[in-house]
Amino acid sequence: MNTKIYYTLTDESPFLATQSLLPIVRGFAKAADIDVETKNISLPGRILAAFGKASDDLDFLGKLTLEPDANIIKLPNISASVPQLKAAIAELQKNGFDVPDYPDAPANDEEKAIRAKYDKVKGSAVNPVLRQGNSDRRAPKAVKNYARNNPHSNGNWNTSVKTHVASMDADDFYGNEKSITMADADTFKIEFVNEAGEVTELRAAKPLLKGEIIDATVMRMASLEKFIANAMAEAKAKGLLFSVHLKATMMKVSDPVLFGAFVRVFFKDVFTKYADLFKELGIDANNGLGDLYKRLEGNAREAEVKAAIDAALAAGPDLAMVDSAKGVTNLHVPSDVIIDASMPAMIRNSGCMWNKEGKLQEVVACIPDRCYAGIYDETIEFCKQNGAFDPKTMGTVPNVGLMAQGAEEYGSHDKTFVAKGKGVIRAVNSKGEVLLQQNVEAGDIFRMCQAKDAPVRDWVKLAVTRARLSNTPAIFWLDPERAHDREIQKKVEAYLPEHDLNGLDIKIMSPRKAIVETMKRAKAGLDTIGVTGNVMRDYLTDLFPILEVGTSAKMLSIVPLMAGGGLYETGAGGSAPKQVQQFLAENYLRWDSLGEYFALVPAFEQVALKDGNKKAKVLADTLDEANGKILEFNRTPARKIGELDNRGSHFYLALYWSEALAAQKEDAELAAKFAPVADALKAREAEIVAAFAAEQGKPADIGGYYLPKAELLKKWMRPVAEFNAVIDAL
Repeated sequence: MNTKIYYTLTDESPFLATQSLLPIVRGFAKAADIDVETKNISLPGRILAAFGKASDDLDFLGKLTLEPDANIIKLPNISASVPQLKAAIAELQKNGFDVPDYPDAPANDEEKAIRAKYDKVKGSAVNPVLRQGNSDRRAPKAVKNYARNNPHSNGNWNTSVKTHVASMDADDFYGNEKSITMADADTFKIEFVNEAGEVTELRAAKPLLKGEIIDATVMRMASLEKFIANAMAEAKAKGLLFSVHLKATMMKVSDPVLFGAFVRVFFKDVFTKYADLFKELGIDANNGLGDLYKRLEGNAREAEVKAAIDAALAAGPDLAMVDSAKGVTNLHVPSDVIIDASMPAMIRNSGCMWNKEGKLQEVVACIPDRCYAGIYDETIEFCKQNGAFDPKTMGTVPNVGLMAQGAEEYGSHDKTFVAKGKGVIRAVNSKGEVLLQQNVEAGDIFRMCQAKDAPVRDWVKLAVTRARLSNTPAIFWLDPERAHDREIQKKVEAYLPEHDLNGLDIKIMSPRKAIVETMKRAKAGLDTIGVTGNVMRDYLTDLFPILEVGTSAKMLSIVPLMAGGGLYETGAGGSAPKQVQQFLAENYLRWDSLGEYFALVPAFEQVALKDGNKKAKVLADTLDEANGKILEFNRTPARKIGELDNRGSHFYLALYWSEALAAQKEDAELAAKFAPVADALKAREAEIVAAFAAEQGKPADIGGYYLPKAELLKKWMRPVAEFNAVIDAL
């Protein structure tokens, strides 16, 4: 019986790349009796599944993660903001799919039910389902060595740089957090109690396990708006760009509201003057300036409102730009504001972002909540004092991240609410006793999150295991000033003695102290394992890889599932939209599939280990060898036409992998099978690479952004018949 590896179909440039790469992977895997089966977790796939128009592949994979033999390759998917969700819905409708419009303001039970289905699709709908294990993420040695031999620039830094992080000093999620650990199993529901004592249930009762940590906190909107106004005034006075750095994709409930506050405050006079018109047009600041412009199109007062917006832009501080040439600002689209991509990019650019003239300028980087802002603040200050990091000499910072079973903020979406009025939002147990509560005013954002005991215990075990295997110091990043972290630290201190710690260097430090210690070590060429919570795992596994190797797309990300299987993640997709735009304009795809190459190695190793499949081990070893050659000979995609792109990189993967299989001595059958493949590809190398290059430079119509057409994808992503014939014959 064949073993199965499940390969996810996602969105944007990773999905385009899959059309070229997957036939190669399937052909090679077949030689070891391994089936590579696809499951669609893309944004349109999730929408169709929500309304019964397609199989629910995310649900299937979620159940699979609870099985001991689960083996999943997970590519980056869209964590949809509302504008992205609406665009995908419109494209599906245009293609004949009967899915309803997204109701901005549900007016009846039917619309509320539709909205509830869409709310499960948007934001980080995928990760909490699939991540039933903790994260072990690091830069492969081959990637690290390549960066050392081919260093990128991390900018020019000195003490004269004025860029800095601005955060609130009170009334944020950090300052208001309360946290408890459950002594016994129970349930809890969330309620809003208004000033009159009337109770409204916000979330029905759900179970709590013994030892589970729950938190409740609130962001006070009045204080946030005051902070934004002060930061704007500072940026204006000091001649700095004004920018906001949030995660309005993953944090799908709270952060779009925070983003909307920035839009409202920046354009306060506009929103005040045109309040009635904006209400009539259904304009929501949470959807950004771009959505505002779109809803104004064709309105009799369009020119007048645009003039008022231009006046506000002229009067305020210079805004950081996403696309200076097109006039797309940092406040245009919430899904453009992804802190873990934007902050490292700014740090690599000497602490600068792009202004409206397309020039680099220093910045006030607004990160309102203090929970994680300190790590970026310390990084910027460290670079000012010590200069830019040198990829040729700096150490590496792998990460062990707590994320299993929806641990921490990414699992909090169903427990995040915007207060409708003044009162109290509280968590109440099965006996009606208040577990946690927060006073709220209208517009305040209430948020809860959970962390079960078993994932924390597993996280500690994984950290100790990784420290032992790599003989590397490990630091648990836990803040004694933060309520949640204090509860986590109690568990860490209880569970560490369960392991042999002899000879290991394991510390617990606050995030600010931990990142300074880690940066000092990295600057000296020393490695340090960061052992962090879920959100900081996400931030650090972009920040350090981008400084170390220039990208987070080349990371090896293994999630040992708690049930015994494996989830292998393939790198970040933050630049995927721009890559699609380039592909559509120039038929040049610069997405780097190296993350997929690396993820496949442990996936094959899992098959070898669990099934005793010796051929799978040979596939893993030879693929690892091929990956080294991809880097050694620089066969990864470049950035512009006329050079090797994603499809050309896939050709070289097939060439190097088949050559390694032909040369290996462990399995004569595999060597005999792949020797003619290697010979054929080597003989036609120049011809095939030239054919790929000849395809570049012309527009590529794939029939849709969210839902490309299969026949067009094949045409554009597999354009060289000579190469296809070799692969399809496997």
